[in-house]
Formats: sequence, C-alpha cells, structure tokens
Amino acid sequence: MEKTELKKEIETLLRDLPDDADWDDLMYKIYVRQSIEQGLKDSEEGRIVSHEEILKKYQLVT
Repeated sequence: MEKTELKKEIETLLRDLPDDADWDDLMYKIYVRQSIEQGLKDSEEGRIVSHEEILKKYQLVT
C-alpha cells in the first residue's frame, strides 16, 4: 500500500471512531483491519484450508 493510500485509510479509521474512543479502540480497529487484509491476501494466493479439512483435522467428521 502506498503511503498516500495508507494515510487516507488511517483518516477513515479515525473518522469512524466515536468521540470517546481511546488508544485501545484504535489499536483494535487497526488489528481487525490488518487481519482481514492478511486473510484476503492469503486467500488470493491460495493459502487456504477447506472446511472439510478442518473438520477432519479436529476429528469433527461424523
């Protein structure tokens, strides 16, 4: 992500926070956003595990 795009995203995150938000609220929003972006990137690059594989791994298949 380019710096100008990143700055716009940060401004959006800040604007969406309530007026009484604290540092923890901001950090949580950043964490969630980063997690979602990483998950989308993993999916695009084929780093996924099917639902069936997870069920089998944890022996949840009946």
